[in-house]
Amino acid sequence: MHRILNSVFLLGLLLALALALVAGACAPAAPVASAPEVPTEEHKSRPAPQNPNLILATTTSTQDSGLLDVLVPLFEKEYGYVVKTVAVGSGAAIAMAQEGNADVLLVHSPAAEKKFMEEGWGKESALLMHNDFIIVGPEADPSAIKGLPVVDAFKKIYADASPFVARADESGTSAKELGIWKKAEVDPATEKAAWYNMTGQGMGASLTIASEKGAYILTDRATYLANKANLALAVLVQGDQSLLNIYHVITINTEKWPNINYQGGLDFQHFTIDPKTQAIIAQFGVDTYGEPLFFPDADKTDADFGL
Repeated sequence: MHRILNSVFLLGLLLALALALVAGACAPAAPVASAPEVPTEEHKSRPAPQNPNLILATTTSTQDSGLLDVLVPLFEKEYGYVVKTVAVGSGAAIAMAQEGNADVLLVHSPAAEKKFMEEGWGKESALLMHNDFIIVGPEADPSAIKGLPVVDAFKKIYADASPFVARADESGTSAKELGIWKKAEVDPATEKAAWYNMTGQGMGASLTIASEKGAYILTDRATYLANKANLALAVLVQGDQSLLNIYHVITINTEKWPNINYQGGLDFQHFTIDPKTQAIIAQFGVDTYGEPLFFPDADKTDADFGL
């Protein structure tokens, strides 16, 4: 009798063991913790910044194009800063620096930048990249400006009193536009012509207004391409040498503002002109638009662009 009970017990034990093995094989595997990211030697050797808070004052085109959405997180990760980006017109960005409210500038208004440096507000100015300005407008092109030289195109728009949208915000784009009107020897801004619509807004918002009004507008190519899908605007004038749009990164002079985060600004400048970052800029936009939105220039000089 005991022999029978032992056999039954042994048989039950074997059956339970077999069921446990089957259940274990069918159960989902326990999650494997991913290995933490190993910092590069460069990251490990770089000390944490004494002041990690950095204010970047920049033109709206770097923000509206999406470029800063790529570059700023990379900079923050590599250098350990927390960046507050203030995207305004170049003129307003420069004014922020003059008031001690910015640690570094990324702007595209060469004449204003030159004055800024000559007056001692800036310390180092580094050539970063360029793209170009273009004139866009309704596909129907009521003033028939397509393919004209840029000054002739502005003269035609003026003569026809065709709707035109101007940023009028002291930005680099606004400065470029006013310079073209001056070369055309007309001044719709001072005349306050009814067809000349001054928005006081950034490039993205001004493009939207121009699209809604069926108006012409001068824009940087990057912001136009980034918003093209939502605009009823076509490229009509481009390729003129005078339409080059050149960007610099400028640090602030501590003799003017001793308490600004100069080291942070210098680190940001070094990051933007680093070959790795320049390679990122060279490819930015290619996958989405079939062409780059900016062209890196850290290996060039201002003299190469006649500045």
